[in-house]
Order: sequence, then C-alpha cells, then structure tokens
Amino acid sequence: MARKRLREGFTTGSAATAGAKAALLFLSGKKRFKKVNIPLPVGGRLSVPVERIERIGQGARVTIIKDAGDDPDVTHKAKIRATVNFVQGKAGEEIIIKGGEGVGKVTRPGLPIPVGEPAINPAPRWQIREAVREGLTESGLRGTVSVTIDVVNGEKIAKKTLNPRLGIVGGISILGTRGTVKPFSNKAYRETITASMDVAKAGGLNVIALSTGGKSEGFLKKEYPELSEVAFIQVADFFSFSLQEAVRRGFQDIFYTCFFGKIIKMAQGHPYTHAKDSRIDFDLLAEWCGSLGMNEEKTRIIMKANTGREARGVIRGDVNGEIIFNDIVKRAILSARTFAGPLPNITYYLFDFDGELLATQRDEGTNETPKQTTLGV
Repeated sequence: MARKRLREGFTTGSAATAGAKAALLFLSGKKRFKKVNIPLPVGGRLSVPVERIERIGQGARVTIIKDAGDDPDVTHKAKIRATVNFVQGKAGEEIIIKGGEGVGKVTRPGLPIPVGEPAINPAPRWQIREAVREGLTESGLRGTVSVTIDVVNGEKIAKKTLNPRLGIVGGISILGTRGTVKPFSNKAYRETITASMDVAKAGGLNVIALSTGGKSEGFLKKEYPELSEVAFIQVADFFSFSLQEAVRRGFQDIFYTCFFGKIIKMAQGHPYTHAKDSRIDFDLLAEWCGSLGMNEEKTRIIMKANTGREARGVIRGDVNGEIIFNDIVKRAILSARTFAGPLPNITYYLFDFDGELLATQRDEGTNETPKQTTLGV
C-alpha cells in the first residue's frame, strides 16, 4: 500500500504576511479576493487563502486561518489577523510592524528579538516588509504603512508552547524561517534520513555530512565545496539515530554540523535533541565553563540563562571562550562515539548563526585499514 503523502502547510509568519499584503491591496481599491500571493524567506512564493476582509476605521483588517498541513502544530487553524493603516506621503515609504493582542512579548534575553519587542521573529518581519513593498508597487501607493498583527486566543494557545518558559508572555510567537511547514512525522523523517544515506552509499561515497538544518548545512557546504550534493543530509534532532544509520552503512567519515543549542544537548548526552524531549542543563554547562577559567560572575549568568543563545553570548565574550567552545565540541564527539562506536572518523563543526566557525575538531576512528575517502562529483 502506497504511503500517504503528507500535506505541507504555512507558518504563522506567512499568515501574518498574507494578511498584511491583502489589507494594503484592499485599501488601495482592489476588489475582494480569495487568495493573496506572497514571497517566502527562502525564495519562491506562496498563495494563501484569505478568510475575511473588513474595514477598521480608516484601515483594513484581514483574517488568515493558519494551516499547518499535516504537521501536529498547536497553531493549526488559529486566526492570524493583520490590521493595516496607510498614510499617503511623498517622502518615501516607511513600514512599521507591531504586535497586537495574542502576540507574545519578549521579556527575557537570549532570543533573536530584543526584550520588550513583540515576538515576531526576524524572518517573518522581513517577509511582511517585502510583501508590503510589493503591495505598494502593485497599487502605485507611496507612504507610511503600519501593520499590527494579532492572534485570536493567542494567549491561550501559547500555554501549549514553550513560550512561557522562554519568557514570552501574552501570546504566541510569529515564526517561520522557511515560510512553509513541512509535516513532521518521526517515522517519515527517519525514513527520509535512511533513504538519503542509501542514495549516498549507492553513489560510491564513504563520507557523509550531517546537519541539524538547512542553515548549518549551507555553512558546511562552503567548507567542502568539492563534496557531492548527495552527501549532505539534514537529520534534524535525530542525533543517535543518524550516527547509527551512517555506521550501519559503512561510512568511514562523518561530518556533523550544528549551532550552539544543539551541540550542548549532544555534549550532554541527549540522543534526541528536540526541545520537547531534551533541555540544556545550564548548571552543568556553567560547571564546564568554570573548570576552564570562566569567573564566578559569568558562570552564575550561564546558570540562569534562558536559552543556549544567551549562554553562547556569555562564552563568546569571555577570555577563555575559544577554549570553552573547543571543549564543548570535544564532549559532543565523545557523546557521538557512544552511538557511532569506534570505527568512523568524526569531524564536528560548530558555527555561529552568521556563519562564523566557532570551533572544529576531528576524531580519528580506530579502523586500521581505512579506504580512500570518496568525495564524489
């Protein structure tokens, strides 16, 4: 029996973006429409259904029903609304983005949005601005556009997310680095990983490049431009599983790349690194940092850190930061060995979000008769 193809959806960021563009087009005199076409943060476009358009004073409010596809997302079917007000002007355009009711506010450091700001992440902010600029171009308007995003029952929905623990209060976050939602089924994802490895092995490769996501994968590709495209596999949170499957297929060289939050979980021995199933032990991280020369004041900050991003910032600013990052990578490799065993060579790359290489280490396997590494073409 053929496996059912899982349906993709779109993010809260894309929902907010569609609402903003549709509201602006409505204010420009466009007739009511059922869909609006928007840009995606990773390139490409998406057509999003419009649920409702209404006048709000001199502005307009559009409601979009968030559709997560077949992904088990708590925001599925949430009503994301964008209220747009436009002021005609000749000096140029200004786009102001605000968070309304049901959109959380950031109260603790360590997140990509500063404390005090609405929890509308950088990619959706870019997406909203691009879509509004498109709306201005399509309508011929020039002036200031104010966009306020709100979510019906957003505060209630947020209780089912990690927002309260992260210090985001009053509602959900507007998220989406891709703009679309790929259905997340553990079984389906594992099958994707193994199928990808089978393709690499069938291509004659004995080196595999694992990453936790597209961004870190992109940074690793710059380190190995000669490596075959099929060698790069995104394994998400499946740390132990991906290593074991790589070893099962006889790959002799395993490259692994990720960002700081994931590598801490790996270093602390978590076989699966998803936020719902594993958390960073900041007390243990602080203990490691202290043992490598970080002063007591900074280790206390790490103990109270809200996110891995916040802890990483403290370490980067420390005189012993490079030593600490290298020690964490070493610990991650030791954890990897517990899953991969002694044979493959394991090389880790720890990148910052801007692509800076914070640390890298290679641990040679114990295979006494290694074959020549095949990079492929």
